[in-house]
Amino acid sequence: MKKILLSIIIAIAAIASASAQCTGKKSVTIFGDSYSTFEGFITPDTNESWYFSDHRIKNNNVDKVEQTWWHQYITKKGWKLCTNNSYSGSTVSSSGYRGEDYTPRSFVTRMDNLGNPDIIFIFAGTNDSWVPSPIGEYKYNGWTTEDLKSFRPSLAKMLDHMTKRYLGVEIYYILNSELRPEINESVITLCKHYGVPVIELHDIEKQAGHPSIAGMKAIAEQVDAFVTNYNNK
Repeated sequence: MKKILLSIIIAIAAIASASAQCTGKKSVTIFGDSYSTFEGFITPDTNESWYFSDHRIKNNNVDKVEQTWWHQYITKKGWKLCTNNSYSGSTVSSSGYRGEDYTPRSFVTRMDNLGNPDIIFIFAGTNDSWVPSPIGEYKYNGWTTEDLKSFRPSLAKMLDHMTKRYLGVEIYYILNSELRPEINESVITLCKHYGVPVIELHDIEKQAGHPSIAGMKAIAEQVDAFVTNYNNK
């Protein structure tokens, strides 16, 4: 009995600590894939990164966390990072590369671990486009494990849950450029259904399929412009 009580106390303390870390200044959570990773700046640290500081990625020039789009944007606004739950290679659906089951790293699996922020930026869909994941049908409830192998029902489940789970939080969806048309259409349709604004990126310079320093700067600027205009309507 004492062990059970101790476990409960530890769990409550952990939740309280996570919440406390996201209070004070306006806080931002990044919920993304490789585009938003940087080694040492991901929660949990078991998530895989794509960007590193040791020049490991020879064909991309981003090697400082300050060059990432989210660091530039948050710094400019004078806000703070609550959580960066980004995971290289992650898909919204459970369908991964080489036919692997990506359930453990999928956005649907990770969507409860985003802290207690004021703003959440979802940057998803790139790997679903690249895999390519099955598109599936629009489905707004009763999702099955089989449904979640496809993009549309998985995205619907994620947005449905997040808009209910993170009440009072500003949620924006960042839609990458150069994705499959059916991915773009699905994101726009589902985000409209759930009332989530979509930031449609354009003219993003990429190296090895990922934003370069110039590409990161462009993302930060486009996110800033969209959010500013959206809130001034």
